[in-house]
Amino acid sequence: MEVAALIALSLLIGALILLVAVAISKRKDELSEQLEQKEGYGVEENVAKPAPVKKQKVQQRPRKERIQQHTFTHPLLASSLKSHNSSVTCIDFSSNGKYLASCADDRTVRIWSTKDFLERDHRCLRANVELDHATLVRFSPDSRAFITWLANGDTIRIFKMTKKEDGTFSFKANPEDFPQRHKANVIDIGIAETGKFIMSASSDTTILVWDLKGEVLASINTNQMTNSYAAISPCGRFIASCGFTTDVKVWEVCFAKSGEFKEVVRAFDLKGHSAGVHSFAFSNDSRRMVTVSKDGTWKLWDTDVEYKKQQDPYLLRTVPCKSSEGSRIALSPDGRAVGLSSGCDIMMYNAATGELEEEFLGAHAAEITNLKFDINGRFLVSTGDRAIRVFHNATGYRAAILDMQAMLKKASNEGMKQRLQQQIQEAQSALDTVLTARKD
Repeated sequence: MEVAALIALSLLIGALILLVAVAISKRKDELSEQLEQKEGYGVEENVAKPAPVKKQKVQQRPRKERIQQHTFTHPLLASSLKSHNSSVTCIDFSSNGKYLASCADDRTVRIWSTKDFLERDHRCLRANVELDHATLVRFSPDSRAFITWLANGDTIRIFKMTKKEDGTFSFKANPEDFPQRHKANVIDIGIAETGKFIMSASSDTTILVWDLKGEVLASINTNQMTNSYAAISPCGRFIASCGFTTDVKVWEVCFAKSGEFKEVVRAFDLKGHSAGVHSFAFSNDSRRMVTVSKDGTWKLWDTDVEYKKQQDPYLLRTVPCKSSEGSRIALSPDGRAVGLSSGCDIMMYNAATGELEEEFLGAHAAEITNLKFDINGRFLVSTGDRAIRVFHNATGYRAAILDMQAMLKKASNEGMKQRLQQQIQEAQSALDTVLTARKD
């Protein structure tokens, strides 16, 4: 009985073990099948695996795209001065005619030799503007220094030029800048040819007259709502400004015989435009002025008047022209040629006849900001991008020849006739050289 019970129990335990083994085997098959399905569909098992090591990309600094230089050609283009790395903001010729100064946003002032204008290579000397950049530059009367207006410092800084043994210059900034006095953006600065004062004009209605040490001598309110342009006359006596109003206002800066500053007095106005005046320019002797206005005309004026006797300037000529906001005008030193800018274009006129003789369309990639004749009247120079364009003044040569031919007809003195004939030959030879290069 006991033996039968023991056998029955053993069989029962064996059956249970067999059932458990079958169940385990079946479960393994199910798990294996599920795993194969997951792998087939690309589903990852949630098993802690070491994360793959990703190579960190070294973040490269974005490369600053180099602005492509604007290309321009014209038969009367004498040269293009290319050294600045950003747009040229201002230019000025030295009074001795040897140098051209230029400044740009690249924190440099460059000094160019005018005798290299017709050469293939145009070397220049560089003065660095530390921690700032100059927006305006003007030579001193002795051509041994220049002043700049600093964009961030809102002040005038003077640089002295020292000639070295090799003929080049070293540049040294004065230890102290002028004090900050303007409340609006400064649009123009200048040094009187007499060396007695410095002028700065802002875009509101303020013009300040300084001595050379940085003391304010006088403040002028132009009452023009806004100033668009201001300059000192080549003779060093007058300051003129134009702006929103239709006139150009001119003041005389008066000094005593001892050299002490006295006062600033109103001299005369140029009245005749029907809209605001963009800019103006003087002839080298300050006896002529030209103006360009929003009314679409430029005007030539005789300013050789006795204003203290209430004599007004004479309007000599009104010429229709293309103009735009920011137009610049230039008058050759002898008063015979007029240069005018509108946007990126330049036009040249005969001042005596008002005839349009030359057009330089698309001379710059952006709006032209400066337009000046050199002191000898051989070239017209412009800025508007990174390049400085130098043009032959063929208009001036033609006008000079016509004037001298008219004088020759009236001359009675034999010596005068010979001198005029020689001058005509020289001017014609210079013009022929320019025109020959133009054909080539």
